[in-house]
Amino acid sequence: MRIGVDVGGTNTDAVLMDGSDVRAWTKQPTTADVSSGVAAAITVVLEQAGVAPGAIASVMIGTTHFANALVERNQLDRVGVLRLASPSGEALPPMTGWPADLTARIGDHVFLLPGGYEMDGREIAPLDETRVRDAALTLRSAGVDAIAISCAFAPINAAMEDRAAQIVRQVHPDAVVTVSNAIGRIGFIERENAAILNTALTSLAGRVIASFERALAAIGVSAPLYISQNDGTLISAAQAATYPVLTIGSGPTNSMRGAAFLTGVTDAIVMDVGGTTTDVGVLVGGFPRESSIAVDIGGVRTNFRMPDILAIGLGGGTRVHLDPALYGAVALDAAALRVGPDSVGFRIAEDAMLFGGATLTTSDVAVATGRAAFGDPSRLPPLSDAVLQTVWQRIQTMLADTVDRMKTARGDVTILAVGGGNFLIPDTLKGAAKVIRPPHAGVANAVGAAIAQIGAQVEQLVSYDKVPRATVIAQLSDEARARVAAAGGDIEKVQIVDVDEVFLSYMPGRAAQVRVRAVSDLVENRTTGATPETSLAAHAH
Repeated sequence: MRIGVDVGGTNTDAVLMDGSDVRAWTKQPTTADVSSGVAAAITVVLEQAGVAPGAIASVMIGTTHFANALVERNQLDRVGVLRLASPSGEALPPMTGWPADLTARIGDHVFLLPGGYEMDGREIAPLDETRVRDAALTLRSAGVDAIAISCAFAPINAAMEDRAAQIVRQVHPDAVVTVSNAIGRIGFIERENAAILNTALTSLAGRVIASFERALAAIGVSAPLYISQNDGTLISAAQAATYPVLTIGSGPTNSMRGAAFLTGVTDAIVMDVGGTTTDVGVLVGGFPRESSIAVDIGGVRTNFRMPDILAIGLGGGTRVHLDPALYGAVALDAAALRVGPDSVGFRIAEDAMLFGGATLTTSDVAVATGRAAFGDPSRLPPLSDAVLQTVWQRIQTMLADTVDRMKTARGDVTILAVGGGNFLIPDTLKGAAKVIRPPHAGVANAVGAAIAQIGAQVEQLVSYDKVPRATVIAQLSDEARARVAAAGGDIEKVQIVDVDEVFLSYMPGRAAQVRVRAVSDLVENRTTGATPETSLAAHAH
């Protein structure tokens, strides 16, 4: 039996699963300290199912902590940045183009040092170990304990980054060091940005993971803790503490994986309607389609693994902006109406008219039209049919436009409707071949966390003139399988779920960037997660 938890901005959802069966589920308010809300949700599902804490084999949590910290500019560490790319890599200093309030929070401890590689592997300049050592001493004196190291074309050759990290740890033993090759891909600025953001989050990550572990211990759950990551797979708690940036997109990803599991559909568009937004993503082979472009995180461009998600300001708590004098209108000018993007969020039980509030929301309209049943309909104002139909049509237009934006081919597609606000998605929608609303759709995110698998990805630049393509893919597949097993996956059940090749025309020798991804179920009764050292090996290119 496993417990899956998804921490959202409004609710903390939890499910207890026995094999493929959902034994119990709950939605609890997300608390300010988050961990107490997680503990409350887990306690409820254990009590509902009549299951002892000791019977749980593993706990999987998806959290918004790290995304919220970046958006709110809160609880971030000051970061020292060592860029190994001079002299050619000085045109755009680190953090160029970042929001001013974020750079002010992280600081300006930047060192532009000799080093780096050209795209064909030649050195830009030799690594200057003395200057690296001096930079580390300066940061130690300034009390900066979080250090990000980036190097031009480190995914081709990580030697300089790894050596610089070794020197920094010798000089500044208390430092937390992130090397960019362990997180991002080719694309120097975006990869460096990802390393800096990860480094800024590491102290918070340590506190968050420790609070989760304390919450589980207080309940009496001794099972290993795993954290959901951006690609729909799991990493151990130790890995998440080392690489928190890899978990930022876990919320929408959990919902997509949960929708696939609950319906058995592996290729579809998933619409996850929450209280504030609708997150729309594409399932390919049962996993979220990865974004192929730079992803904006808190105003910063990054290039690490993230799902291709489109979010719109439409949810169950979204405000319907309409003059109360027009509530009874027999005809309504569309220009007089605006739906969202603002929402009452977690205050829906106080502010929505269904609950005695004074704000007209999409939930009020859904109940008034008979498409949902909750709250007290007698509290609703007398809304005319014209008003209700105009608002409902506007909602459907927003959803249909979003589906069209996520399609990659002509024709209607299957829609999986999940999330607490899935009642906003009708059974027929323009552009949809069919709309499937699975059982437990409201907690699909927690189900997605509970059924998530261990994953690993191997990425390498190769020359097919030197090594045959079949040999390269076989070698990388074997390495991916080994990393999955090392991280806690069942070696007997490893599957290669994605092989991606990008040919690099600007490099000689039929060069290609090859990426292989593998997944597997957790080994039953595993009692420990991977170590941070295993984590570094599992994410390095």
